[in-house]
Amino acid sequence: MITPPDRTPLPREFFDRPVLEVAPDLLGRTLVRTTPAGPITVRLTEVEAYDGPNDPGSHAYRGHTARNGVMFGPPGHVYVYFTYGMWFCMNLVCGPEGRASAVLLRAGEVLEGADLARKRRLSARNDKELAKGPARLATALGVDRALDGTDACASGETPLRALTGTPVASDQVLNGPRTGVAGDGGVHPWRFWIANDPTVSPYRAHVPRRRSS
Repeated sequence: MITPPDRTPLPREFFDRPVLEVAPDLLGRTLVRTTPAGPITVRLTEVEAYDGPNDPGSHAYRGHTARNGVMFGPPGHVYVYFTYGMWFCMNLVCGPEGRASAVLLRAGEVLEGADLARKRRLSARNDKELAKGPARLATALGVDRALDGTDACASGETPLRALTGTPVASDQVLNGPRTGVAGDGGVHPWRFWIANDPTVSPYRAHVPRRRSS
């Protein structure tokens, strides 16, 4: 018999730790996105750590901006950014306030509300692809910049909440280089994923974008 995931909210103390502790510990945890049409629940299967001022790959490496401000705030909040002029991606802030570290949520398995996710992810060939990649995950959950700064540890009504889920055994957690990160930040093996999980996205090295002539 499969034990259902624990739906207890993750406490703020969970996120108030070094990013390299929080990131692998997020695997198997669940996110619940509340929408007018109903909830969507995703089990996290792949994440990436970004360590603020120590990490050239982090949005916060060069300091505080209007875009990355949430990363400098309290742990347990949602940082959403827009990329390539097309997609939103979602992170969970961790570490002490002012430290600006966060975990990018790269992929997950939709446990509840797949019918709602399918309407947003019409190009998905099957349910394993609904949240297979950071932009796909955000799209499946209906995440955009309006959720930037949301407290994922808040009690009561909240549009997105992080729950205890079912933590993954350490021998099932793999790690390697982050996907698509260039320069000095690309060498860190700070992508973590659940071994043999079909919802994990494929690794892709950084490819420089060519400027149009």
